[in-house]
Amino acid sequence: MNHLFAAPHAAPTAAPVGAGGLASVTFALLAVLAAIFAVAWLARRVRGIGSRVGNAIDVLAEVPLGPKERAVLLKVGTEQVLVGVAPGRVSALHVLREPVQVTKAAAATAPAAVSFGALLKRGFGK
Repeated sequence: MNHLFAAPHAAPTAAPVGAGGLASVTFALLAVLAAIFAVAWLARRVRGIGSRVGNAIDVLAEVPLGPKERAVLLKVGTEQVLVGVAPGRVSALHVLREPVQVTKAAAATAPAAVSFGALLKRGFGK
């Protein structure tokens, strides 16, 4: 007896995912994450490229004062100006009468690396 809606043979079942399939998915995920981190690192490194107009203004040093505030020492022409930078606001704090000599160690005042756990605790107010 031949049924009109019956399958002529059993449907093939999907092969179970083996270690090779899992390894290729893991490798692809790691490659995508590495690419994201590489682009983020590159964007952070070249942040100031292309925005400079001559040598009229130079950032000599900066120091964080809070989570979003920092003090920046600028060289404008022959003068040095200390400015305060906050979200949506830049204020001149002081014009130095005598220029300060800034060494390479003082100029590299990037904030110290903070662990993810410390950032998470600060975000939750602990």
